[in-house]
Amino acid sequence: MGDQHVAIQSDGGVLSLTLSRPRQRNAITVAMYAALAEAIEGAADDSKIRLITIAGEGEDFTAGNDLADFLQEIPGPGVQDIPVWRLLRALANNQVPIIAAVQGNAVGIGTTLLLHCDFVLAEHGCRFVMPFVDLGLVPEAASSLILPRLAGRRAAARHLLLGEPFGADEALAMGIASHVVARGEMSRSLARLVAALLAKPAEAMRQTQALLRGEAQDEILERMTLENAHFSERLQSDEVKQAITHFFAARAAKA
Repeated sequence: MGDQHVAIQSDGGVLSLTLSRPRQRNAITVAMYAALAEAIEGAADDSKIRLITIAGEGEDFTAGNDLADFLQEIPGPGVQDIPVWRLLRALANNQVPIIAAVQGNAVGIGTTLLLHCDFVLAEHGCRFVMPFVDLGLVPEAASSLILPRLAGRRAAARHLLLGEPFGADEALAMGIASHVVARGEMSRSLARLVAALLAKPAEAMRQTQALLRGEAQDEILERMTLENAHFSERLQSDEVKQAITHFFAARAAKA
């Protein structure tokens, strides 16, 4: 399933996925989630694909979930699967080294999906934020498990409970980013990293990536299932309805 707002290109062993809604700050729609999931799932069965890259067109990586679109297909109680959860599982199960190139804003899932990438290039001046609690929701992408392990419980509390934003240097210190890139250098830095990885033996790289994920994969998928159940319940709550009403009211006031 393709989508006009996800540019998919396969060339020279690299599957490039680009979020292409720059006027909407690359907010991700249900159809975009499905297209991304399908592309990442397909890479596992394509021996020609050696790397996956994820980037955003324009000034931002992504503003996160497109709330207006998401609310049109809001999952009811007991729903086991929706495209965003399929994407998160695809990332957790992914067998191909994956690189994310982050500039501008990386909101919500725009930050949590990075926890499943092998390399994250963060441009100076970029801004990460996970405002799930502010929307009356809970985290997803197994971030409630992975982030405390990477950054420690106190840092995880600052960013998942308080929703404090943070920049490239802090992302590097917490282990979310692997590289910090100077403004205007993202294309060159990404190209250098891709070239370095393509120069290495392909099967050894895939097997090493699988070993790095190790036994934690099952635990991560289990945590995703738990988070998704809570997320689905929260979507029916008054807190979420009030938070989303305030969100759209604030956006209308800025327009």
